[in-house]
Amino acid sequence: MKLIIPMAGMGKRMRPHTLTIPKPLLPIAGKPIVQRLAEEIAEVAGAQLEEIAFIIGDFGKDVENQLLDIAKNLGAVGKIYYQEQALGTAHAIYCAAESLQGNVTVAFADTLFKADFYLDTDADAVIWSKQVENPQAFGVLKVDNEGFITDFIEKPKIFVSDLAIIGIYYFKSGEQLAAELKYLLDNKIVVNGEYQLTDALENMKNKGVKFKTATVDEWLDCGNKDSTVATNGRILWHIGNTISESASYVNSVIIEPCFLGENVVIENSVIGPFVSVETGTQIIKSVISNAIIGQNTKLSGLFADNCMLGNYVELTESSKNLSIGDFSALY
Repeated sequence: MKLIIPMAGMGKRMRPHTLTIPKPLLPIAGKPIVQRLAEEIAEVAGAQLEEIAFIIGDFGKDVENQLLDIAKNLGAVGKIYYQEQALGTAHAIYCAAESLQGNVTVAFADTLFKADFYLDTDADAVIWSKQVENPQAFGVLKVDNEGFITDFIEKPKIFVSDLAIIGIYYFKSGEQLAAELKYLLDNKIVVNGEYQLTDALENMKNKGVKFKTATVDEWLDCGNKDSTVATNGRILWHIGNTISESASYVNSVIIEPCFLGENVVIENSVIGPFVSVETGTQIIKSVISNAIIGQNTKLSGLFADNCMLGNYVELTESSKNLSIGDFSALY
């Protein structure tokens, strides 16, 4: 199976953290978002990922190499494609047209999930969904008595379904998807100036493609700072305490679950629950809960909850709901 991950967006809602790091590479419990996404999809699909295609903007060679390493570590071939203009979801996916062959899963990179099903790879297509309380805020699916999708509705004003589309799609024929995406681009079929994946799905359905849905147990958003910190907490809840052998904590309490990376040093502090601390960070005389703390950061006298701190941050004597990007200092 091939995995296509569009991730060329600017991640403006996650600034300042995305000023230096693309959003899909931000860490969640010690792993980049995009790596956790690929691992979860491989597990649910019950199949080895043979190729992972990353559709990116101008992120630079260091980011590209990191993405290729993620694919390699999952036993897949990594490929890089570029979306130079933000022209919609259909356009983004078609940027990886060469990889749209055979069994293909498309997953947008700001979503994580937990699921208790195995993907039906014999189906024509599967759209992953989650029951939600406020369906008017999402694209939703309408399903018939046999479990096949009959309609895709974008942000319905009146109730038609509570099955929200979470942004993960499986196609038995990547070639058929590519043909429908090309049709939209060739004929300049746009909505609000953008090429929409839902238009391609509708065309496929009208031509006889049978769409099924698979409902996940949890849909974990990484769209902004607060939701990303909350998602970090949920992932930690699932995987439990993870403390690297080289991490040390002296006269300190670690309230599970937490992630402590390599060479983390904690002194005279209370850390947790739901805190991730990345490689090389030092924390002294602090009380921190519900937080993501980046690499090589130095914290002293911090009393904080619901915070997200970047890499190489220096912070002394603060008590706030914090969101601080890389290479910042506050004394």
